[in-house]
Amino acid sequence: MNGLGLLVLLTVAGLAHGLWDNCGWSCGLRAPPPVYTPMAYSYGNVSYGLTRIVGGANALPGAWPWMVSIQHPWIGDLKHLCGGSLIGHQWVLTAAHCFDIIFEPSLLYVVIGASQLSQPGHEAQVRHVKQVLIHSYYNSDNVRYDIALLELTKPVQCSRYIQLACVPNAKLIVSELQNCWIAGWGSTAEGVRKASDHLQEAKVQLINLKLCNSSRWYTGKIHTHNLCAGYPEGKIDTCQGDSGGPLMCQEKNSDYWWVIGITSFGYGCARARKPGVYTSTQFFYDWILYFMSLSSDESFPPTSGACSHYLTTSHPWTHYFTTLKPPQKPWPRLTPSLKPRPVLPTLGKVNFCPFPIKILVEFFTRVKKLLQQIFEQNTS
Repeated sequence: MNGLGLLVLLTVAGLAHGLWDNCGWSCGLRAPPPVYTPMAYSYGNVSYGLTRIVGGANALPGAWPWMVSIQHPWIGDLKHLCGGSLIGHQWVLTAAHCFDIIFEPSLLYVVIGASQLSQPGHEAQVRHVKQVLIHSYYNSDNVRYDIALLELTKPVQCSRYIQLACVPNAKLIVSELQNCWIAGWGSTAEGVRKASDHLQEAKVQLINLKLCNSSRWYTGKIHTHNLCAGYPEGKIDTCQGDSGGPLMCQEKNSDYWWVIGITSFGYGCARARKPGVYTSTQFFYDWILYFMSLSSDESFPPTSGACSHYLTTSHPWTHYFTTLKPPQKPWPRLTPSLKPRPVLPTLGKVNFCPFPIKILVEFFTRVKKLLQQIFEQNTS
């Protein structure tokens, strides 16, 4: 039986290694420590001239392995345009307003697995963009339906630094999530027009939508498909350049993380009673699933949750394009021929669990075969 125990341990080790080498087993998992350690935050002595996500700190490599930088060659310095979340082998979830004045989508490219943009490292991967899908109801005037999908030209290879994000379906009770974080390469604060070289992260609190939409807050400008996150007193928030990036919450009593929001807009950055406003990924779960399922190259995405509902640049980022040259006529947004809706009832109930069921199936299959081999050896 000692030999059996060793074989079982080797099997478990092989399966655990495989989890970080492919995108097919699960989603929403970060690499085990000590690759990352969440930072602690306080409100006092915030140095607005030195931070990016306002009130944040440098994220360690591998901290948010689904985080991507969407880049454009005409943007000066770091080329960073918007953030996004890797939700499939060839799919990135981001904000629609990132493409309000983009001219040719084929010039876009995505950097995955980097924490420092100027030195992305050998673990980072770069992919070009095959197409941009923007929700047909998106309205740039009031930032409604601020959601978009990027299809990449070829699949991403997962690793310790690159993993898929989980997108929640209707079963997840978002309001009960408490450990929530934002991340991005955005500006320091209002008026600072420079992306951060290092990925920034900060802990935030979900804010009740009725409070967020009340007078002295956003006075009716928050939509039913939005989320608000930050603090009543401000001081910690997303800012310009964080658009399209994720609002992430950890599932209770679990290692799994959910991308529940996409950075969309806000009044200023880190102002009191003006928290970041995000597009709810849960609200658009069926829309996301539908368009990803149209791709013959994509296996059914782990963009889901078995347990939970609903984007912050906090603020449109068009100031980045002061460096664009030369001015050209904006390209028309890609509107799918099929008129999409936020919820597609024809899809029915599709439930996915982030728990790696396939790993367990393979594990027990291997154990069964090992036991059969040992039994045959003992009886021969």
